[in-house]
Amino acid sequence: MRLYLQGFKLWIGFLVGRVPIHVFRLAMYRIIFGMEIGPHTSVHWRLAFFAPRGIAIGANSIVGNDCFLDGRLQLKIGDNVNIGGHVQIFTVGHDPQSRTFGTKGGPVYIGDRAYVATRATILPSVTVGEGAVVAAGAVVTKDVAPYTIVAGVPAVVIGERTRELGYELDFHMPFQ
Repeated sequence: MRLYLQGFKLWIGFLVGRVPIHVFRLAMYRIIFGMEIGPHTSVHWRLAFFAPRGIAIGANSIVGNDCFLDGRLQLKIGDNVNIGGHVQIFTVGHDPQSRTFGTKGGPVYIGDRAYVATRATILPSVTVGEGAVVAAGAVVTKDVAPYTIVAGVPAVVIGERTRELGYELDFHMPFQ
């Protein structure tokens, strides 16, 4: 019965993500699903997730459309973080060496003012440091140092980002 209830909640979350009214989605994510979402944060539509109570998003952050967020082993996104569309962030995955195809994983942390570009994938037990940039389509398998720019599959360092960041993201549209 518990699995049916869990599946039902995920289906309701799927439906909520398709409602094109930003304020409604934020209220549902906070009140019904127990996500921590800071003030002035924008979560675009068609978000999908596992274990929303394990997801915390800081202030002034943006989560793009069609993202997948996994809160099973804790996902913490800092302040002024820009997560592009179609990004996938996992905290649990299957262990290919397991005789029973068991799972393994760990929490994911994304530091303040980090930028994760469209279609990037972040795998379990990864920390993306403050101000770091993950390029479009990158697959992050290891920690990303603060203010580092990574790209590729698997992601490797391709540059450094300025440490002179002072912006505050504040992007809101009522119907998005």
